[in-house]
Amino acid sequence: MAWEPDYITDAELRHEIKDDDATAADLARWKTAGARAVDGWCHRQFGQVATVEVREYETVYDRRRCVWTAPIDDLQDLTGLIVVAGDETLVVATSTVSGYRLFPRNNADKGRPFEWIEVPRCGLLTITALWGWTAVPNPVKLANMMQSHRFASRRDSVYGVAGSPSEGSEVRLLARLDPDVQVILGKRYRRERWVA
Repeated sequence: MAWEPDYITDAELRHEIKDDDATAADLARWKTAGARAVDGWCHRQFGQVATVEVREYETVYDRRRCVWTAPIDDLQDLTGLIVVAGDETLVVATSTVSGYRLFPRNNADKGRPFEWIEVPRCGLLTITALWGWTAVPNPVKLANMMQSHRFASRRDSVYGVAGSPSEGSEVRLLARLDPDVQVILGKRYRRERWVA
């Protein structure tokens, strides 16, 4: 899986929209636009980097918990994890050298990524990791499918209106993420804000 992938295939989208005449270029545009719309609403993407990458994060003091924390990009696979705070190595692979903790605490058991780290001191964190999700959740695939289908439907409603006013079936296509897609994703897949 790549970083910022499409979450559905051309064949899946073609089957969903039931259009054998759609070109490969059309399908690619619709599924990519749908995937990026999902990413934008969720403030995250659901792919994974191909190899470990180094990223930097600045710590902030959490007065309520009395610890230094840093929001990080989504992290599920701890293979090759290295956390360095300033000049002190906190962890190499999965053996702890000194105090650090990944949060939310039980996300690994739930098939969800870690979203922030707690460290013993302030400063710049340099983290080497295999960033991203190990698998795309099914609700995200469905959301990509529905939003892509909606974009495909715009071919027949270039002014954002579908149906017929004379038959009472006129519907305005909203200039935002499909409401059903928002319901599918809910708060479970949405972060408060982008990290990187």
